[in-house]
Amino acid sequence: MIFKAVGEGRPYPDHGLVTPKDWSSVPPRQVRLDELVTTKGTLNLETLLSEDSTFYGDLFAHVVEYQGVLYLEDGLHRAVRAALQQRAILHARVLVLNAPAVG
Repeated sequence: MIFKAVGEGRPYPDHGLVTPKDWSSVPPRQVRLDELVTTKGTLNLETLLSEDSTFYGDLFAHVVEYQGVLYLEDGLHRAVRAALQQRAILHARVLVLNAPAVG
């Protein structure tokens, strides 16, 4: 299996980061593909095969860590490419969101 799980949607609160500029303050690091839960259940094949798919966006995938789980929010095409190249690691910007306090 490539990913820890395939999800549909974002099970974490809105973090307000939308544009690549918003995400640029989050430092990139390596993450293992088998630790990621996707937030999209489908991938556009044209995006995967496009040579310039990262030309207008961020060079790194966007991952949200919430309640100890790593969610792949943006960059599914990068992750699948890495898997097809038999790489187990992906460089991503990882935003850590703390769970809201109960009570």
